[in-house]
Amino acid sequence: MASKFTELAFDCADPHALARFWCAVLDYEVKAEEQEEGFVAIGPPGDAGAGPVPPMLTFALVPEGKTVKDRVHVDVNPTDREQGEEVRRLLDLGARHVDVGQGDQSWVVLADPEGNEFCVLSTRRP
Repeated sequence: MASKFTELAFDCADPHALARFWCAVLDYEVKAEEQEEGFVAIGPPGDAGAGPVPPMLTFALVPEGKTVKDRVHVDVNPTDREQGEEVRRLLDLGARHVDVGQGDQSWVVLADPEGNEFCVLSTRRP
């Protein structure tokens, strides 16, 4: 049996704010929260049930800030709107455009409120 991808962990300055941002991006909800530890976990709404389950995202408070381009990043696909509309929605949520040297591509590179890069892909997938 192989391992299963279950979580993607973010170190951050404000776990609660970053969790709120990613909940709005992915239509996730808070699954676990430890105020004193500075930790929040988010995942798909409802019970996991049968079938593939998307990974949870976890956010942990750390004292140091982000200093370099991420070596791993999230890609998102708009499912009910076009790419441009989704990019505008994400910018309204607090994302910002970033240039990581991608050049002219079909995806749009954004950063979340703490500077973590992610891509908005151009093709819609269910």
